Amino acid sequence: MASLLGRFCRKLVVPGSAHGSRMVSTTACDSEAVKSLNLHSAINQALHIALETDPRSYVFGEDVGFGGVFRCTTGLAERFGKNRVFNTPLCEQGIVGFGIGLAAMGNRAVVEIQFADYIYPAFDQVKRVFPTLEFDFSTAEFLIRGFNSQIVNEAAKFRYRSGNQFNCGGLTIRAPYGAVGHGGHYHSQSPEAFFCHVPGIKVVIPRSPREAKGLLLSSIRDPNPVVFFEPKWLYRPAVEEVPEHDYMIPLSQAEVIREGNDITLVGWGAQLTVMEQACLDAEKVLDFIFQLKDNWFKVSNMGLELIMQEGISCELIDLKTLLPWDKETVEASVKKTGRLLISHEAPVTGGFGAEISATILERCFLKVKSLRFNSSRRD
Repeated sequence: MASLLGRFCRKLVVPGSAHGSRMVSTTACDSEAVKSLNLHSAINQALHIALETDPRSYVFGEDVGFGGVFRCTTGLAERFGKNRVFNTPLCEQGIVGFGIGLAAMGNRAVVEIQFADYIYPAFDQVKRVFPTLEFDFSTAEFLIRGFNSQIVNEAAKFRYRSGNQFNCGGLTIRAPYGAVGHGGHYHSQSPEAFFCHVPGIKVVIPRSPREAKGLLLSSIRDPNPVVFFEPKWLYRPAVEEVPEHDYMIPLSQAEVIREGNDITLVGWGAQLTVMEQACLDAEKVLDFIFQLKDNWFKVSNMGLELIMQEGISCELIDLKTLLPWDKETVEASVKKTGRLLISHEAPVTGGFGAEISATILERCFLKVKSLRFNSSRRD
């Protein structure tokens, strides 16, 4: 797993002086201080940095105070206190509404929804007043702004409704998503497509520990509300060298993590590990063909002959940010390869792969030779 996730160069943004951040190119073998982390530890490290570098930041959600179900918030309450890291009632509407209110007052609210399957109630209005929590603010104005709020109708539209005079860009909603083998009906869904339909928010999904840390810090500091889905299948098995310093990875920039000429593969999150393995398996199949070619009689398929002569070259792209997604990188790749394969965990109908397919066909209609969409879940 680590060998698949940790061997590619990445562009990181390192917070610098008051003049802004700077771009650096780094790899796992750089001389900088790095530490071997799995994905949930990288998330934890990012949250520590966010709370340490900005006193206006808060982390809260169900069971967050003692470390959370997946231990992503371990040690935060002990280090930063219960005023900034605290548990909430089991009410997703209230959790997100509270975060909207905090963010609208200029704070940075990092909200945790325990499982992405439970994020749906946060579409609804918050109709109840929050119970008394273990913190004390000098004003309750943030509470008023948080009530009667929604992700879709409030958080996403704050900026537009005010003519860009105010916003709740300090809101980041973290949620573990995807299948893990024993999750059942209510702990296995991939709801990213719902939020990709909403202008005004960003949707981010990391593929590895290194990406998770940098993308989460970028999300927390972004001037727009962000829904940050974390592939829980990778929380522990995905391990790689992660820089210990504070860095950010730019949002809305896809990454070509494997270059090729014959076909473009596009995915995000945990699916990138599956797709990388598929590329390696394709090479093994090619080797098998080469071993048999001397005994291969009656080869009439010109495509097979071409494979034996030149090989299959796959280009693999990680979108990272689904809303807004990097159309230009995918378009350039498909115009080069002429073929596109999209794969994700969510159901086929209405999945985000359909949007990618439609957009690329519109932009590359005369260049596309073959397009294939694959989902691990049936409707």
